[in-house]
Amino acid sequence: MYLGIDLGTSAVKTVLVDSAQRVIASESRPLTTFSPRPGHVEQDPAQWIDATFATLDALKATHAGELAAVEGIGLSGQMHGATLLDASGNPLRPCILWNDGRSAAECRILEQRWPALRATTGNKAMAGFTAPKLLWIATHEPEIFAATKLVLLPKAYLRLVLSGEAIEDVSDASGSLWLDAARRDWSDAALAATGLSRDHMPRLVEGCAPATTLRGELARRWGMTGQPVIAGGAGDNPAGAVGIGAIRPGTAFVSLGTSGALLAPTGRIAANPDRAVHTFCHAIPDMWIQAGAILSAASCLAWIARLFGATEAELLAPLGLRPQAPSAVSFLPYLAGERTPHDDPAVHGMLDGLSHGTDRGSIVQAVLEGVAFALADCRDALADAGIAMTEADAIGGGSRSRFWLSVLVLANVLNVPIHRFAGGETGAAFGAARLGRLAVTGEAIAAVCTRLQRIETFEPDAGLVGAYAERLPAWRELYRPRH
Repeated sequence: MYLGIDLGTSAVKTVLVDSAQRVIASESRPLTTFSPRPGHVEQDPAQWIDATFATLDALKATHAGELAAVEGIGLSGQMHGATLLDASGNPLRPCILWNDGRSAAECRILEQRWPALRATTGNKAMAGFTAPKLLWIATHEPEIFAATKLVLLPKAYLRLVLSGEAIEDVSDASGSLWLDAARRDWSDAALAATGLSRDHMPRLVEGCAPATTLRGELARRWGMTGQPVIAGGAGDNPAGAVGIGAIRPGTAFVSLGTSGALLAPTGRIAANPDRAVHTFCHAIPDMWIQAGAILSAASCLAWIARLFGATEAELLAPLGLRPQAPSAVSFLPYLAGERTPHDDPAVHGMLDGLSHGTDRGSIVQAVLEGVAFALADCRDALADAGIAMTEADAIGGGSRSRFWLSVLVLANVLNVPIHRFAGGETGAAFGAARLGRLAVTGEAIAAVCTRLQRIETFEPDAGLVGAYAERLPAWRELYRPRH
């Protein structure tokens, strides 16, 4: 048996997977974020531990026998968060999250200090990444910076609590701006540019490699017969790729979670940092992922549901299965700033084209379309790096909605077939379980990370493809930088 634990932004999800790769049970516990100031987004690391332990306690109550047989654990996590620890391993402040925009000025400083940043990391310095956050801390909270002995990404902090060891995998480390992406190792020059050294960093491993073992007292708490191996694991999107078997070039996929991304595994680095394309190491050796990322995706639907006082399902039901035409309303999904292609943490969202005749359905459809158009921007940025999409798989919570997939990105705005899997919304946790298995068994990666069975394909509708293609230039004109 194998466990996959996905430390997301809105929840911790834990799945129990057997040797036939069947999900035997799953548990989830919610997480909350808070914003002490506009543009600041933080989370208490204690929540992560409480939520993770709650999922495992619940699995013990319902599946004690299966949990006892767990041999390997894989971790997946939200990327880029800065968790600062003191000499005793205790957090010095709340974690600054991936969608926090406070460090835009520090990004400019970092690129000036280290001109080789883009060539070495494959990324542009953006406020969501980890390194600029440390420069912000050094300037605005110098006493915290001085006391910082270890900087961990969220799932590495969880692993520290579970095992007692500070270890990170190379995929998650790619989103820090401290990793040499080609060498898959920390860059001393990158660390020096933020006043840090390797002493402040966890040990690096590949995602499918054995990293450590679960603490004995925790294994006993959950009734496990041994101390399971904990794999290197992966950032959430690389883990999602492993979960659906996207481990080779030509297997593009779209992630529709709190944020969104269009991702393509590659056998080489195909960087395009000038258009804010992200370069990450994959969770398997000798592979990378190129990604266009948007900061708000399924969270846009959650936002409009709160405004209307309705559930997301209630908003989507009247829309049917396919749109008849684009909405007369346009929506910019920049509720938390934006990454690809604008790299603009200060930009805000917008609803445009409202009239007395605008109804709820028009606004809801516009929200979905706005997310789709933002992903079309990602598609075009990836194309500039030589990555062309001919089809895409969908994962994340948004993949549960058939209307979301047919309107949204997918077939009609991106003009490619979009495939849906059963259980695609738990892809990251399932991928983490696969990495936990590989760390234990040493099996061939291709034998474990097989493609999941597609349950539905959404083909582009020629009429809608043309209508959305006509709308896209006008939608892009609505973007206005605030700086």
